[in-house]
Amino acid sequence: MSGVALALEVVVVFFLALFLLHRYGDFRKQHRMVLFATLLAWFLCFLIVFILPLDVSTTIYNQCKIDNQVHLVPSNSNDNSSNTSVLPTQRIPKTCYKPWSYIPDGILPVFWRVVYWTSQFLTWLLIPFMQSYARSGGFSISGKIKTALIENAIYYGTYLLIFCSLLIYVAVSPQWHLTWYGLRTIGITAANTWGLFLLVLLLGYGLVEIPRSCWRASCHGHLLAKTYFKAAKLMTEKADAEENLEDVMEDVKTVNETIKYNHPLRKCIDTILRKCPVEYQEKLGRNMDDYEDFDDKGNPYPSKKSLVKLHKQVIYAVQRHNRTKVQWQILLDEAFHLEDVAKNETSPAHQFVHSFPSTETPGWISKYLYTPTMEWYWECVFRRWCYRVLAVVLCVFSAAVVWSECTFFSTQPVLSLFAVFIQLAERDYNYVYIEMACFVTIFFLCYCVYSTVFRIRVFNYYYLAPHHQTDAYSLQFSGMLFCRLTPPLCLNFLGVIHMDSTISHQQRQPTVYTSIMGSMQVLSFIANGFYIYYPMLIVLLCIATYFSLGTRCLNLLGFQQFMGDNDLTSDLVDEGKELIRRERRKRQRTEDGESRRREWRERYGEQRERYSGRNRNAYSELKETDGSSTDPSRAPSRRDRNDKAELLQDVEPLDFNGEEPLETDNRRYPGGHYLSTSASRTRIFDDV
Repeated sequence: MSGVALALEVVVVFFLALFLLHRYGDFRKQHRMVLFATLLAWFLCFLIVFILPLDVSTTIYNQCKIDNQVHLVPSNSNDNSSNTSVLPTQRIPKTCYKPWSYIPDGILPVFWRVVYWTSQFLTWLLIPFMQSYARSGGFSISGKIKTALIENAIYYGTYLLIFCSLLIYVAVSPQWHLTWYGLRTIGITAANTWGLFLLVLLLGYGLVEIPRSCWRASCHGHLLAKTYFKAAKLMTEKADAEENLEDVMEDVKTVNETIKYNHPLRKCIDTILRKCPVEYQEKLGRNMDDYEDFDDKGNPYPSKKSLVKLHKQVIYAVQRHNRTKVQWQILLDEAFHLEDVAKNETSPAHQFVHSFPSTETPGWISKYLYTPTMEWYWECVFRRWCYRVLAVVLCVFSAAVVWSECTFFSTQPVLSLFAVFIQLAERDYNYVYIEMACFVTIFFLCYCVYSTVFRIRVFNYYYLAPHHQTDAYSLQFSGMLFCRLTPPLCLNFLGVIHMDSTISHQQRQPTVYTSIMGSMQVLSFIANGFYIYYPMLIVLLCIATYFSLGTRCLNLLGFQQFMGDNDLTSDLVDEGKELIRRERRKRQRTEDGESRRREWRERYGEQRERYSGRNRNAYSELKETDGSSTDPSRAPSRRDRNDKAELLQDVEPLDFNGEEPLETDNRRYPGGHYLSTSASRTRIFDDV
């Protein structure tokens, strides 16, 4: 099994990252470089999370081989021998069991160097540059590159300032000498310090908010009220986005009418028009009948700099409009589902009934296993209890993380709970338990950190919308953030389980992952101070999150947040409830119209086919009676024309309007058939 587990996990992680990118990104519309950079960033970060448990188990096995030294024990006891005599000895080796996922020596060092340095290159250089390049309003490659460099000067300057500060500290310290190894360690330390600073802030929020969200998800009334609140806020944001888009399109229309077809900047206008929505492109399409030449001395024309600014505004307005539209549709589906659950809770039939049945063909799982009865028991009974049990488990896990973060520096006695669990499993060489415990812990920490980014309102601009609706900027931002937070998170995890000798100060075999970080003792005030005591701030952040201090501060600043004991919250909940009712009525009218059309097709489709067949038979009989198909020279007689007229009177008329005949209309043809009426006259009040 040497190396097989590593290769298998690499393949699994690649398809996992590809699946997530396909869910959130759009392979057909987005640029290939954006998709490749995001896929590579996600792939490398997931690799660190999945492969680090294998590194831990392999390190424990290597430590066992190092500890397998010669033990001196007496082979026989001779009471007559003097105290100064040397007793014979024998070797008693210690048995070391090789893990099933053992990775041979020499593979992990190369693997970690490639993964780590590639992710650092992506997060600090390439992805920020590509973000600014994608959002730039320039019309040429050189213009976009120039804008990207200027915008990223702040980020590069911040990183350079931290690096230079640490470099000056090492240079003035007489006990340290600057070498390439020391410079590399300083760079890694600076990146991990920046990541750990943000990591603790996000982790302190997620450790409390995630279990609390699971518990509140079991309270259906609270969840429905919060959905109404979000609907009211999102409708305001959606209206602002639509108004902003209208204003920008007015500016585009003015510039489009000003710059003629043969103006040198006309290509820039065409580029801007291609970024507009399709409905606006049809309205703003330039008039090809206007061949008036432009005059530089006539009306003033916009400069290229103003067109660059307008181009950037168009990109931002379209992305914001599309994002709010997708969020609104997702929120509507969620609200309708919650209202359906509230209605079905009192159903005596114990069968779940949807307000708007899905038009998709149900699969065999939904047809045979997830029946309406099973859906009712899951949505109305078991779901809430599953959420409560999950909330309790997550709460216990969060408490263990907080306790371990505050006590992981203590090695005698061992106070970190995760270190105790790993050491107990190490005594029995239970490598499967070690790897599963490491993976579950790292996955929980990653979920707490990454989900926090998209829970906080200030980060809502970077929104990962499913159904291929995430824009390029949000995809790149997520990849950049993952690459910056994952290495310090994993390094902090190794310190919590006492596998980082720099923090635990134990003489044991370090993991290969920590070996590529270098000796943190180059910067002792960070290794012995910041890395150990700064994570203790998680306690203060958890307390602040528990009492919702951040939410209360945002409310005081004018940013409405959901709070149950607030008058403004109640007003927004009532407003959102009315918005959902309005959207429900609108969708209900649409569903009723579709059902009426489907019913009409089923009722009258067969009859129309029969009518069409009879018409075709009548037409063929007329041709045979007429005889024109066999003898073109023969002219129809008066008797033939009379026979044809009588035959046509027996043919039922065709209704090409495709509308359902009204039952109240009693007008008939002499043959007893309904007279076709216009739908525009009879259905004028259907939408009221």
